[in-house]
Amino acid sequence: MIIYFLRHASAGQHLTNPKKDEQRGLDEDGIEQCRQIGRALAAMEVQVDAIVSSPLKRASQTAALVANELGHEGKLQLDAALRPDATVSQFRELLGRYVKADAIMVVGHNPNLSEFLGRSITRGGGQAEVNLKKGAVAQVEIKRNSAVLRWCLTPKAIAAIQAMAGESSRPKTSRK
Repeated sequence: MIIYFLRHASAGQHLTNPKKDEQRGLDEDGIEQCRQIGRALAAMEVQVDAIVSSPLKRASQTAALVANELGHEGKLQLDAALRPDATVSQFRELLGRYVKADAIMVVGHNPNLSEFLGRSITRGGGQAEVNLKKGAVAQVEIKRNSAVLRWCLTPKAIAAIQAMAGESSRPKTSRK
């Protein structure tokens, strides 16, 4: 199974009221990050059987925007196992529900999404220090009792790669 770990994109400042913070949506930068991430994943020919998101607005918006760029036709799944206060055991239960899938994308929050990623790639469920930045996506390949982090891309890295690709695709002008 391949798991794509996607942290929600930029959503502005944290709100002190927990109920209001749950409804905090993406800001303009976050929307653009999602488009860039989605386009980059589509260019890499990423396909997933399911996209599972935290029910919080900023995560579900991230999931929906990236899904749109990927051309994913399945219904977005919301799962409390990806909420900011979710536990590792809840996350493992979530994975168990998708065990027959070839590839899934999980969209959530730090610090727990980084923790879930770190625990996925260590033997025996230990911890590895992985810090997913807002809008970052990582690919983990799981086979039986082992898992490998294949790559991790941040919105900043994707923007730099796209800028370089744009530079190299421009026609060269000669100077006389």
